[in-house]
Amino acid sequence: MNLKEKMIDWKNRLKDRHMFSIIIVLLVICLVLGGIIYKKQREYRQAMENQYNLAFFELVDYVQNVENYLAKSLISTSPEHGAETLTRVWKEANLAQIYLSQIPINNEGLSNAQKFLNQVSDYSYSLSRKNIYNESLTQEDLDNLQDLHQYCVDLQNTLNQLSAEMTDGTISWKELTKKGNTMFAQQVSNNSKDSFSNIDSNFGEYAGLIYDGAYSEHIDKIEKKGLTGDDITEDKAREIAENLIGKDKIKETSSLGLSENGNIPIFSFNCILNNGDKNNPVSIAISKKGGHVVFMNYNRDIGAEVISDEDANKIGKEFLESKGYSNMKETYFLKENGIITINYAYNQNGVVVYTDLIKVKVALDNGEILGIETTGYLNSHEVRQIPEPNITLEEAKSRLNKNLEILSEGFAIIPTEWKTEIFCYEFKGKVDDTDFLVYINALNRKRRKYTSYYKYT
Repeated sequence: MNLKEKMIDWKNRLKDRHMFSIIIVLLVICLVLGGIIYKKQREYRQAMENQYNLAFFELVDYVQNVENYLAKSLISTSPEHGAETLTRVWKEANLAQIYLSQIPINNEGLSNAQKFLNQVSDYSYSLSRKNIYNESLTQEDLDNLQDLHQYCVDLQNTLNQLSAEMTDGTISWKELTKKGNTMFAQQVSNNSKDSFSNIDSNFGEYAGLIYDGAYSEHIDKIEKKGLTGDDITEDKAREIAENLIGKDKIKETSSLGLSENGNIPIFSFNCILNNGDKNNPVSIAISKKGGHVVFMNYNRDIGAEVISDEDANKIGKEFLESKGYSNMKETYFLKENGIITINYAYNQNGVVVYTDLIKVKVALDNGEILGIETTGYLNSHEVRQIPEPNITLEEAKSRLNKNLEILSEGFAIIPTEWKTEIFCYEFKGKVDDTDFLVYINALNRKRRKYTSYYKYT
């Protein structure tokens, strides 16, 4: 049968009313399915847009806070005030890094901004320690802070300009992400010479500013000892993310893709819970290497507190144990708006390793785990070769203030501003109703003293 005969035969078949009805039904089904798929894709794109917008505008706010506190640090009149403002810089810069890592654009300017925020965090922490030891900042310290502040002002101005362009529609996440870096470069070039590309120019001279000693660039590239295992696929990362919450609790999971801007490349996901608001998903990040949970966060309204601090701590430890994090010890906690955030450090044979840190958020209305952040643990965790102390416990105590009321004592490994570690005796105590942690180097008698957070004892 040739082509012409086949066409005639097909035409004759169409004349059959039954055959015509089947074709109509099939067309209707195709149209309905197409509409459903289109609606799902549109909802997915909108969810991604919302997540990117949330991350970006949180980044803008935290960079503004960093700039404000850097400015205050330049006019601090006392070590106490300096320690307070620099500690705030450290905290706000850390939060800015988290949200910057969730922006799905690979760009040299953003990578430089990430490094800048990381080093601002490290440097402000270092200077805050000097203030806490009642040491005055040197002129070089103040000059460095002045330079950092100016860079932060430039970054803030660029982000504000970009924020305006996002708001008026000049730049959209849809265009920036759908064609990768080539489209990104073209979009920025065509639409705004003062937006993303300015971040790169702002930091063109930054790398050599102050980080030629303890803060040299190789610090950012240090081996992440706890980030073990082979690279995983996005599908595997999705499975890990859903298992973290429990698949039975999840209504829908959407992927935000792979982000490689931060120090740890991550797959990001939003999970809408069965009983949750679709506009308030659970955010989860899984490391590309090894499939480790980097962070999970869920913000919801908290009811009346019925869970005690001690029970929340028990819930947190049991959760970590169930996820494979053994030998974790609570070190301190912060209560805020019905949520308790507990810091857990790795405990190796009675030595508390403060660098191997995991933070867990527990809701005090029903004990639900609302968040986990494992960056410290992934950066540092390994089994240490713990040395024998060179001084006795009594010799260490002889270095303490005679007015210190000792509440507990033990061994600890603490980090330094140079990303090294010190093996110490740790003493928790009080002087005039003020809580203190005092560390005596177990190898050379050097003392370090910190005002403590409220913590479990």
